[in-house]
Amino acid sequence: MSIDSHTLSEGDSKKLLASHGVPIAQDIVVSTAIEAAAAATELGFPVVAKLCGDNIAHKTERGLVRLGLTDAAATEVAATDLLNAATADDGVVGVLIAPMVSGNRELIAGLHLDPVFGMTVMLGVGGVLAEAVQDVVFRLVPISRPDAHEMIADLATQRLLGEFRGEPAVDREALADVVMGLSAAAMADPTIVSADLNPLIVSGSTPIAVDALVEVTSRSV
Repeated sequence: MSIDSHTLSEGDSKKLLASHGVPIAQDIVVSTAIEAAAAATELGFPVVAKLCGDNIAHKTERGLVRLGLTDAAATEVAATDLLNAATADDGVVGVLIAPMVSGNRELIAGLHLDPVFGMTVMLGVGGVLAEAVQDVVFRLVPISRPDAHEMIADLATQRLLGEFRGEPAVDREALADVVMGLSAAAMADPTIVSADLNPLIVSGSTPIAVDALVEVTSRSV
C-alpha cells in the first residue's frame, strides 16, 4: 500500500462508487445543524446522522452516529452534538444525513489490492454473522456479469440469500450490480487502493450500501 494513501469521507466515497453504478443510499452532507434538519425533512424521516470527514474512518467506535431520528428538532440536536464532538485532528467536517434503511440481512462488499495479484473485488456475509461465518469470496478485476453471479453462487450461506424472516429472496441481479460497479470503479480509477461497503443492507430484496469508505493514493499503484 502506498504511503501516500488516504481515505475519502463517507460522502465522497459514496459519490465515487455511485458514479460507477454501485447502489448507494441517498444522502445529503451539510455543514450546520439547521441545514441538517432541513436535509432530513427533504429526505423524509426517520433518518440517520453521522459526522463526516476525510479523517474520520471509525464513526461508530467514536459515537459519531445517531440513528432513528424522527423529526427536524431531534435531527438538529443530534447534528449539534456531532459537530461539537469533532476534534482538531478531524479537519474539515460536515454532517451526513441519510434515510434509515432497515433489513434483516447484511452483506459486505469491497475492493482490496493484493500485493501479488492486483486489485480484487470481494463479497461476503456481514453484520453480526461476519466473524462467526467468515463467508467471503474474491475475484480479480475486471469481472464480467457471469463472474459476479458466480461470486454470489459461491457464498456458502445461500439460505441467507433466499426468502428470509418474511422477506423476499435477494435480487441477485442487483447484488451483481454491486460487485460490477466496484470492479468498474477500480478499472476507471487507478488511484483506488481499497473500498469497503459495510454494511450492505438487504432492504426487502434490494442490497443497498449504507456506509462506504474508499482509500485512494496520489499516484497509481
